[in-house]
Amino acid sequence: MFLVSAIAYLDRVNISIAGPSIAEEFHLTNVELGGVFSAFVLGYAFFQAPGGWLADRLGPRRVLMLGVIWWGLFTAAVTLITPNVAGALTILIALRLLLGMGEAVVYPATNCVVAAWIPSSERGIANGIIFAGVGFGAGITPPIISWFLTHYGWRSSFWASAALGLVAGAIWYVIARDNPGSHPWVSKEEKAFIVSGLPPSDPATKISAGLRSVFTNRDLQAITFSYFCYGYTAYIFFTWFFIYLNKVRGLNLKQSTYYSMLPFIAMAVGSALGGWISDIVSRKVGRRAGRCVFASIAMLLAAAFVGLGTTVESAQLATFFLAGGAGALYLSQSSFWSLSADIGKSAAGSVSGLMNMGGQLGGALTASLTPAIATKFGWTASFLVAAALCACGGLAWLLVLPKTKTAN
Repeated sequence: MFLVSAIAYLDRVNISIAGPSIAEEFHLTNVELGGVFSAFVLGYAFFQAPGGWLADRLGPRRVLMLGVIWWGLFTAAVTLITPNVAGALTILIALRLLLGMGEAVVYPATNCVVAAWIPSSERGIANGIIFAGVGFGAGITPPIISWFLTHYGWRSSFWASAALGLVAGAIWYVIARDNPGSHPWVSKEEKAFIVSGLPPSDPATKISAGLRSVFTNRDLQAITFSYFCYGYTAYIFFTWFFIYLNKVRGLNLKQSTYYSMLPFIAMAVGSALGGWISDIVSRKVGRRAGRCVFASIAMLLAAAFVGLGTTVESAQLATFFLAGGAGALYLSQSSFWSLSADIGKSAAGSVSGLMNMGGQLGGALTASLTPAIATKFGWTASFLVAAALCACGGLAWLLVLPKTKTAN
């Protein structure tokens, strides 16, 4: 799941590195390019709940494999569009929208696996490892895509991304199973250990797999809003950070490539570290402290770093501040997914899909709103808006009151 997560982010972040080349070839403005960025996130956002529903009913093994094939095909399809095709911009937007729909199944499906395979006391580190793939995939994207850009053009980088995804999907289908009982490698002792650590089923509090649950469960409302704020902040790195360093801070292609890796390296480290810390605090102090309070502090720290990052003069120093913000943000990542798995239980895919829809709507907003704010008020204002929303998301965690009784 770590590798699938990494390749998924390679497939979505490649366009931010190739963006200047695509914009030049298709004569796109920053706002039009932002529309292409947003199309992916909108498709990704609105298919979260259906993707989670499919994972709950068909099983994550099959759904994730089909999703990988889908996104591989549409990543490659983007390369077939040329500037002389009528309505080229509209077609680009449509293809990125469809690509987002295919990728939408990834994290609801992995959360189904976590809900079935991972005892509650270990879900922080499990999700931390999975989402470290986000930072790893996004971190290796700048040098890989820049190499293809320099030697073979932007289209070749999309073909390579698609091929990697298809290989990963095949490997996943061969080795994965939906639950421990159906996997030939799992011993009776391991199965018993896993089952004993899962939260007890509670039909009276089961969340329905529909949009109604957002309005009836206060904890889910709070974490969905917080994930919206989280997504707005995170996507400024996935969509505009490379262009910000290159065009605004004046770094050349080589410098931009290497400095733009720093936030994603920080994300990978922060995700795994945050999951580990969250589990320890949850066991020793309680789930509210380990999941909610810890996530709140992490997001408030991230807001401070992002706000400071745009005020310093040195481009290199600014990058380190902003990377610190990205790393602090990802300290909170596992809390979202661990708690949504606990809330959803057998409907973990649907519940986490609803939560993630909030995060991706935040991402879609930042993809389009960031250049608009920058055009009118400057890039500092764009990052300060992200910092303010991040702080609001951190405070929202304090409204969450998870049940303290779990299986040991």
